[in-house]
Amino acid sequence: MANKDASFGLRLSRSGNGSDLQNMQNKYRIASGYNTTIYQGDLVAVVTGGGIERVAAGGSGLILGVFNGVNYTDSDGKPRWANKWTAGIVASDAEASVIDAPHAVYEIQANAAMPVADLFGNFDIVDQSPVGDDASGISRMEMAVSTGATTATLPLKAIDISTDPENSDVASANTNVIVMINNHLFSGGTLGLA
Repeated sequence: MANKDASFGLRLSRSGNGSDLQNMQNKYRIASGYNTTIYQGDLVAVVTGGGIERVAAGGSGLILGVFNGVNYTDSDGKPRWANKWTAGIVASDAEASVIDAPHAVYEIQANAAMPVADLFGNFDIVDQSPVGDDASGISRMEMAVSTGATTATLPLKAIDISTDPENSDVASANTNVIVMINNHLFSGGTLGLA
């Protein structure tokens, strides 16, 4: 059966070390006026100056984790919480919620059929157009199957195929894949088997 094409970025699935899902998320700053939209489910990295920024496809830096929303005080003095950071928001108190535990396990949609033989390989991400859904604030980031390699600086390591009945067909495009962040700030990258 064909897989459903409905990307959602990275979605927390479970803990890779058997612990519960509590305390896997922390707060990080976003620079006031940062001019790139970050959607829930996007990969983020820390930057000089103490904040976070969205990771785009092809990046090779260390990954902090997965963006899970933001809170800030808007220009009218009202507190706001949103699934996405909208490019250019001016707020000196913006705090992003980031799932930053290096042992976190996620589900992500692949942009092609994902062969079982490529499990435990490392993969890059691909940005869809548009990169996210502005109404829901959800990312459309996918795993780029064609980038599978042993390269330790690639951001994702595929560890299994999803058991989602609508997206577990490894013979058709848009397979959902279970991954860990490979090139994590708190654990570093490892060679893959692909």
